[in-house]
Parts: sequence; C-alpha cells; structure tokens
Amino acid sequence: MPSVERARLNPPVFFSAAGLILFILIATAIFPERADTVFTQLQAKIIETTSWFYVTAVAIILVSVLYLGLSQYGTIKLGPDHSQPDYSRLTWFSMLFSAGMGIGLMFFGVAEPVMHFLAPPVAEAGSVEAAREAMKLTFFHWGLHAWAIYAIVALILGFFAYRHGLPLTLRSALYPLIGERIYGPIGHAVDAFAVIGTVFGVATSLGFGVTQINSGIHYLFDVPVSTQVQISLIIGVTLLAVISVSTGLDKGIRRLSELNMSLAVLLLGFVLIVGPTIFLLQAFVQNTGAYLADIVGNTFNLFAYEKTDWIGGWTVFYWGWWLSWAPFVGLFIARVSRGRTIREFVLGVLFVPAGFTLMWMTFFGNSAIDLILNQGITKLATMVEADVSVALFGFLEQFPFSRILSIIATVMVVVFFVTSCDSGAMVVDMLCSNGQDNTPLWQRVFWASSEGVVATVLIVAGGMGALQTMTIASALPFTIILLLTIYGLFKALRIDVQKRAALQNNYVTASAVGTEDWRERLANIVDLPSHDSARGYLQKVVTPALQDVAEEFRKRNLECQVEAQSEELSVALSVMHGDEIDFLYKVILVEHTAPSFVNGEAQTSEPEASEQYFRAEVHLREGGQDYDILGWSRKAVITDVLDHYQKHLHFLHVLR
Repeated sequence: MPSVERARLNPPVFFSAAGLILFILIATAIFPERADTVFTQLQAKIIETTSWFYVTAVAIILVSVLYLGLSQYGTIKLGPDHSQPDYSRLTWFSMLFSAGMGIGLMFFGVAEPVMHFLAPPVAEAGSVEAAREAMKLTFFHWGLHAWAIYAIVALILGFFAYRHGLPLTLRSALYPLIGERIYGPIGHAVDAFAVIGTVFGVATSLGFGVTQINSGIHYLFDVPVSTQVQISLIIGVTLLAVISVSTGLDKGIRRLSELNMSLAVLLLGFVLIVGPTIFLLQAFVQNTGAYLADIVGNTFNLFAYEKTDWIGGWTVFYWGWWLSWAPFVGLFIARVSRGRTIREFVLGVLFVPAGFTLMWMTFFGNSAIDLILNQGITKLATMVEADVSVALFGFLEQFPFSRILSIIATVMVVVFFVTSCDSGAMVVDMLCSNGQDNTPLWQRVFWASSEGVVATVLIVAGGMGALQTMTIASALPFTIILLLTIYGLFKALRIDVQKRAALQNNYVTASAVGTEDWRERLANIVDLPSHDSARGYLQKVVTPALQDVAEEFRKRNLECQVEAQSEELSVALSVMHGDEIDFLYKVILVEHTAPSFVNGEAQTSEPEASEQYFRAEVHLREGGQDYDILGWSRKAVITDVLDHYQKHLHFLHVLR
C-alpha cells in the first residue's frame, strides 16, 4: 500500500472546504428562516422514511465493534506489531471523554432524564414507572450505541493509517473499496465533506453551548442573558482554543482533558456523597441491569404499532447526531489510540467511557428526579421545561456550597468547549494536510478561529437551528459510506490474520544455521553488543547479505532495492510486486537496557554506556517480529530473508 503523503497542505481539500463553508454560512445567514424551513423539512422526511435504516445501521455498528473486540482480530494492533501506545490509559481516557461526550453530559446530565420523566413515550408522566423509563431511555441514548459509532470510525481510520501507512484522514476508510483512487477527486470530496461537517458541528455546538455558560454566569454573577454576552463568550472560548491548539496535542488538549476529567470526578463524587448515596448506588446497578436486559428490544424498537413521533424527536435524532459527529470524534480518537490492540481499543473506547457516562447520568439524573418526585421540588421541573440550559445550575442549587459547585460546573463547561474547539481544529487541519499533524501554526489558528467566527455569525444573523438540522441530515449519506467501509475493514482484517498465520515459526530454521560452533552461538546469545559492534555487524554482514539477495532477484526480473538509513541504524530490502502487496525485510538496531546479571562487551569498552546494549531486530511490513539476528552468519541472514519471502508468496497465493 502507498506511503503517507508528505505535503503540508492539500489545496483541493483546503480551498474547496473553506469556499463551501463560506458559501453555506452566507446563504444561511442571509436567509435563516428559509434555510431552517428547508433543512427541517428535509430532516422530517428523512426521519419519516429512513428511521428503520438508521436503527438498523447503528445496530450493525454496535455488533461489529463488539465482534472485533472479542474475535481473533482483537490481538491486531492499530500500528506495527512492535508499536506502543503514545499515552497512558488515564490520559487516553481523559481525551476520549473530553472529545466524545463531555459537554453533552454537562448539558443533558440533568435535563434529559427529567424531560423523559415529565414526558415519557409510554408510561404515565411523573410516575415511578416514568422514572424507570426515563433512566432506561437516557442510558440507551448515551450508552454503548453512541460510543460504538465513534469507535468504528476510529478503528477504520487508525487501522489503515497506522498499520498500512495511509493518510490519517477520512478518505483512507475507502481504500478497500476504491484503492488508489482515494488520492483523486473522490478522496478530496470525502475529506472536504468531513471538514465542512466538523466545522459546522463544532460551531453549532459552540453556539448552543454558550447559552449554558451564559446561564451559569447569570446565576453566579447576575450577568444578563443576551446575544452580546454570548458573542463575548464565543470570542473568549475561541481565544483559549487558539492558545491550546497552538501548544499542540501533548500540551494543550492533553492537559485540559486531564484537568476536566479530574473536575468531573470530583463533582460526580460530591453529588454521590452529599446526595442520596445508597439510593444512587442501587439505582446505578438497577439502571444498568434494565438497560442491558432491554438493549436488544430498544435497539430495534421503532414504535411501529404506537403511532408517535417520539422516536424521531429522540432516538433517530440522537443516532443522526452521533453519526454526524463521528468523522470528527472518530479521527481524534484514532489520533490518540496508536499502538493499542483492537481488543484494548474496544474495551477502552466502548466500555470505559460508556460506563462513566452511565454513572454520571444516574447520579445526576436520578438525583434530579428524586428531588422532583420524592422531595417536592417542582421548581426544578419547571426550570427544565422552560430552559434546558439552566437545568444543571437549578439542580446544583439544591446542594450545599451551591455557588462553588456552579463555579466548578461553569469552568468545566468552558474547558469542555475549549477542548472540543481545539480538537476540532486539529482534526480539520489534519484533513486538509494529508493526515499530518505537524502543520504550520497558521493553519491550526485559522481553523480554530474559523469555528468561532462561524458560531458568532450564526448567533448574530440566525440560522443556528438550520445548520444543526443540516448537520444531522448529512448523517444519512455518511452512514451508507460507513457501512461500506465496515465491510472493507473486515476484508482487510482477514488479510492481516492470514498474513500473521503465514509468519508463524519465524526463525527456527535460520537460527539453527546461525553458526556451526556451539560455543560461538552461546557467545552470541549471552554477549551484549555495544553500539559500535552492532553497527559494524549491520554494515559488514547484513547489508552485503541483502545486496546479494537483491542481485539474484534482479536476475529474475524482479524490481527490488536495498536502502540503508544511517539515522535510524537500519537497512531494508524491498521487492515490488506490482498491483500485489510488496515484500519488505528490514533490520533495525534497537537499543535496550542490559539485564543486571550479565556483563556485556559494552561494560568493558564503554563504561558510561554499560546499562545499554543493541539488538538487530527484524521488521516486516506488519512491524517488528521480536527476534534478534545479531551474530548470525551471512548465510543465516540470507536464509531468514528467503524463509520470509517464501511465506509472503504463500500469503499472496492465499489472497488470489
């Protein structure tokens, strides 16, 4: 497969996306009512005629993700076999949570359970049964299905980008279907579509989200709720996002995500301890059981016999929203998940965030319902019905230290929006730069600023609702493409498994002929080579061996090359097979820490480096094979190359 493009900017994607964003923004701002009518009618038509398709597609996505995590594919890494994760699990979870749903939990953690409680689809409003149904439905909308949508997109992108060297952009998901044409107009169009969806998705969320921030500072400091205040808040959030995105992923987004995760845990713990603790723990267990018991029925429930528009206003709306955000969130999750196995990825992306999300919904949602149902605080229900954005602050008002809690909540909302804005800018920048994230500063600043500008214009001129419905309506074509790419992913994974089977028992034959003298072989095993001796072996034994093999390949009319890289301390043999998968055999000198019980030559010649030694490790296209050939004879190295090449040809035969 082709290597990643090196260009910093992809002009067809950048200029076409920027131009279309400007056109849509102007048209929506000039004719907000007309745009809202058109997109609302379009969304209503989609819900009326294709709700069955959304429900079926999301069910297929969830089953696919679960199968990938539990099947033989679970051991495959999102990256070469030797790759390691870039981030600790705690940092990884924090970034997943912040980019995926953090702001949604702040906005809907109280509001949605209360709304379902007050207007359930089947139970009597305000009853105990309505409370049960409210939590079951909230779990359903925010649980495994939502995270499965994000997970499948991230899996597809991460697998093809990190394991097969394709760009970390949405076009790479189409590689199994259209091959090299992803680098042409089709690929440009797909990436431009993802850019437009991400910019408008983040901008509309930012526009609606400042209403909650405005409500928070109104509650705390009596700041009026007005358009001017909200525009000022957008400018402030955008400036913070620009600063964050300028510092890069490891400093800006990472640190903010860790901060917000810490605050979220503290706030969650406070609500649990100060609230009805035993009831909340009981409710969490019962809610989880009810959710899992009814998950199949709820997944496929279209209310076909109960003629109601509830499913269109809630379930299908949510599925469309998660799907419309999937290119953005999925690409971000893929970016921070390199080096993890598919099984670890599924556990981390599907179950851990979903578990925390459901715990949050229980502690906040059940506490709010308890206040209304059992403690008679109907004021909270009235507040939620009147303005969803004040639900969280009305809820926190019932607790001790409510002002401090509201300050913490407001800070969390701001930080969540900053992380959404800067991670969105990073994703868009990557989409416009062939998947690269080491882009010039001006590009990241441009996209972070653009999100704020779009949100500001829409608040001033109207049209926020129109763009929200447009974003969700765009989920329909994306869902069709996504189902096709899931098929492509399974097809590619089957090939990967077949290749792995062909590589079993890698080096028994070659190691057996490594040397005829057993004492020399023992010395090769026990000695810990220094940098100089390892480099000398690479130059005097491995490189000539690969050149000999390459010469024989050329005599048989096969195109091949031997390439040494001094900065990586490696040498590689490549054999090209035209339209089929090329063969790669690479030897890399890898530094390791010496065990304390063995004295190597490094300890006698280089005392300052006595704790390090080098291995000459074999790498194939799939990554490191975890064995060392340093000390093998030239004949043994050639034998190892031929063993792998023979297995590669068998693998190609199986694929035909």
